[in-house]
Amino acid sequence: MLLEPPIDVLIEKVGNPYKLAVIIGKRSKILQQKSVEEFQPLASPKVTKAVYEIYNGKIVAE
Repeated sequence: MLLEPPIDVLIEKVGNPYKLAVIIGKRSKILQQKSVEEFQPLASPKVTKAVYEIYNGKIVAE
């Protein structure tokens, strides 16, 4: 369960909960592929990294 950052804030940034789910899914898949290509160990869940990227404004929904 995701407690921090608040899901309401993430939805406000994106505008739609379904759009949020799609963006997080796509970004986490990209992060997973990069970690496999670069032979990096799985340090933290890629979904968590994707959520924090949206929260910090690194990824902006169009």
